[in-house]
Amino acid sequence: MALSTMIHTHLPTTLYGGAVNRVSSISAHQKVTVDTKLNRGARRLAESLTSLLQLSIDPSSSRKNLQHSSWDSFDEQKHNTPTTSPKEMIADKWRQLHGCSDWGRLLDPLHPWLRREIVKYGEFAQATYDAFDFDSFSEYCGSCRYNRNRLFEKLGLCKNGYKVTKYIYAMSTIEMPRWLERSRLMDTWSRDSNWMGYVAVSDDEETRRIGRRDIVVAWRGTVAPSEWYEDFQRNLDPIGIGDAKVEHGFLSIYTSKNESTRYNKSSASEQVMKEVMKLVQFYRGQGEEVSLTITGHSLGGALALLNAYEAAVNLPGLPVSVISFGAPRVGNSAFRDELDDLGVKTLRVVVKQDLVPRMPGVVFNESLQRFDDITGTLEWVYTHVGAELRLDVSSSPYLKRGFSPMGFHSLETYLHLVDGFHSAESGFRSDARRDVTLVNKACDMLVDELRIPQCWYQLANKGLVCNEHGRWVKPSREPEDIPSPIGDQAHEHSLRIQMQENYQMLYASYQT
Repeated sequence: MALSTMIHTHLPTTLYGGAVNRVSSISAHQKVTVDTKLNRGARRLAESLTSLLQLSIDPSSSRKNLQHSSWDSFDEQKHNTPTTSPKEMIADKWRQLHGCSDWGRLLDPLHPWLRREIVKYGEFAQATYDAFDFDSFSEYCGSCRYNRNRLFEKLGLCKNGYKVTKYIYAMSTIEMPRWLERSRLMDTWSRDSNWMGYVAVSDDEETRRIGRRDIVVAWRGTVAPSEWYEDFQRNLDPIGIGDAKVEHGFLSIYTSKNESTRYNKSSASEQVMKEVMKLVQFYRGQGEEVSLTITGHSLGGALALLNAYEAAVNLPGLPVSVISFGAPRVGNSAFRDELDDLGVKTLRVVVKQDLVPRMPGVVFNESLQRFDDITGTLEWVYTHVGAELRLDVSSSPYLKRGFSPMGFHSLETYLHLVDGFHSAESGFRSDARRDVTLVNKACDMLVDELRIPQCWYQLANKGLVCNEHGRWVKPSREPEDIPSPIGDQAHEHSLRIQMQENYQMLYASYQT
């Protein structure tokens, strides 16, 4: 909303009218030379009105330490600065940063070393969205667009110093909404499975910087979370041998398999644990300290907790941490207690306005534990796990106000707020470096003054390319980017694509 419109809407006419008449009379006589002092006074009055208006809309804005009178000036300044700070050597503090003390005294105010690590793992989770093919017209719908050896290169994540070693695929034995919807084409890469994430490991240079060999598992969330949260609220299934229970749908995605499928003859659980155990055994055999960090956003955060539970059970003594973003509740209090007993450290990054972390169990959640003396422990009540870093959309001067469920839940919104967070009592950091343009990748959260298009992250021409005949067609993938080609499959794929192109050419010729 324009400033003048906002002032008309929110300020009394008696307060605003005199200033408007004065400014209007000046603008109506553009040939008149206006006194410099008058200009300064008008500017001061406008600034005062703006400040008053801002406070009336958002009282917390008085704490903000970043105000801009000119967005164009801001853009110019930010565009000429790096998006990241120089990396610090954190080798002697890695256990604290990994959560050995539950991040005590590191969250508020947020320690700059921990901020960098949270953003790093958040970018690993964001990669599962940026590389995911969710085009329902694509024969590869549900797969990763890139070979694992090129994933970080294509997404600009090589700077983080990790290498992808394994892709993870998942399916479900229950009826699922659109996140598992197959391509509209009959002939697809898989009719049962979806690419759900990957395993990566730190290289030698990053290992020296962070003080240990770090294995990362990144889990993908849903493309449209509003389509499935309603379905993941009802049934709790047992996990392990105690009273621990977890949400039925999450567990189904994590453990489902089918011998007749190609990508899920083994479950996501079996795939990830086989790779993690192999890496742990190898690097421990080299005499190195090893850690496991599991990250994910939304549904991916739920899968990360299940993964952490299984890893802690099967790899005793391995430091296991979860850094999740916008994750829902996963299990009951017994599940939480078992994770604590196993030594799993969990840091949940939560945006105050995001509805997803309040689910499942909008009513039946950990708040009922105050009545345990009366009711006893309620094993069907959902409970969050671990420490919480709570963020607020209103702390950022770059984000729109108003109700935006998708924007509040977007991982890029989370990373923007982490980058700008210093403490609960201070405003957005003036020296925050992460590119704010990223916020609008898949939503419309940035203020209009920044002139950043909404939902700008997409393939050029929606993935169509113009071939040598001048026809717009779906491109064929590079052979190395075809999901797990076996034997002559890559050659067969090329022949099939050529046949499709020939058919399109013949059909176009017939039409003309």
